[in-house]
Amino acid sequence: MEKIDEVKKLKVAIIGCGGIANGKHMPSLAKIAEVEMVAFCDIDKEKAEKAASEFGSENAKVYVDYKELLLDESIDVVHVCTPNRSHSFITVDVLEAGKHVMCEKPMAKTSGEARVMLEAAKRTGKKLTIGYQNRFRGDSRYLKKTCENGTLGDIYFAKAHAIRRRAVPTWGVFLNEFEQGGGPLIDIGTHSLDLTLWMLDNYKPKYVVGNVYHKLSSKENAANAWGPWEPEKFTVEDSAFGFITMENGATIILESSWALNTLEVGEAQTTLCGTEGGADMKDGLRLNGENLSRLYETKIDFGSGGVAFYEGDSEDPAEFEARQWIDCILKDKEPVVTPEQALVVTEILEAIYESSKTGKPVYLNK
Repeated sequence: MEKIDEVKKLKVAIIGCGGIANGKHMPSLAKIAEVEMVAFCDIDKEKAEKAASEFGSENAKVYVDYKELLLDESIDVVHVCTPNRSHSFITVDVLEAGKHVMCEKPMAKTSGEARVMLEAAKRTGKKLTIGYQNRFRGDSRYLKKTCENGTLGDIYFAKAHAIRRRAVPTWGVFLNEFEQGGGPLIDIGTHSLDLTLWMLDNYKPKYVVGNVYHKLSSKENAANAWGPWEPEKFTVEDSAFGFITMENGATIILESSWALNTLEVGEAQTTLCGTEGGADMKDGLRLNGENLSRLYETKIDFGSGGVAFYEGDSEDPAEFEARQWIDCILKDKEPVVTPEQALVVTEILEAIYESSKTGKPVYLNK
């Protein structure tokens, strides 16, 4: 693979100039000296024009058809920030056009679509990563090192938490099953599952059992953080839960909901239980275990930084994600989030939906 000259700036394009692009991708890329955002595409031209005026280079171009954008051979990198339905075919087209891709999570609506993306990356030799920025939080990085150091021993039970009491996103296409492929499971459950698999460094699921619920979505004028939803437009689940057995016998419980009558809330969190100790993110990062025949609990403080094998929590996870991604391209390194890992996340999410439909376990990697 030909390396890109480190002296020049990487020319980056954005496809999909909606909420996630404005809230995460573009502000983070704007802080990287080696990046120049030169093209913006959205089916709503006004959104692309607004993005170009706020984040673009002096001669940034605006498109409504992403295929026209791909004709620009000077573009090095493309961030795909569109609804889930279009992740796969846009990403494949971008890779085939000879450009590296950062695609927002989840990788795709289905595992089949995700595999096509992975195959395209291998075929073209271009880099592909998926936007799981929660790996780059301070507590996540610290816990990952803790797992790697063997402090928790053999981790055989884990929980992936993605629970909101009443915080249903009522804008955009979040409630549209056709565009998104699902609700909280594929939206926020995907983050907690990615985080948990990464901590375990285990990407070999054996079988999955799941249940999906539409219990609160039919409520009229429901209390909700972003105002009441319209029941007739709420075509995705409001809650989904999965039980995952890995090939090595480890168990993962995945819980996800946008609207659940509970006070036990938290998302993009994991709980880990190993032979030597445990950890959770329910009240900051807490470690527990046994030392000299005594049980101990330790809470890790990230407010002041300077803790062991961790450089501090001064950098925003989205900025950290963007910087490591650009660095991977400039230095020809593997990204922290690999497409192979993201594919397994999609396979498990898909299996939970399928198990709920059939009432049977779904076996993977048969």
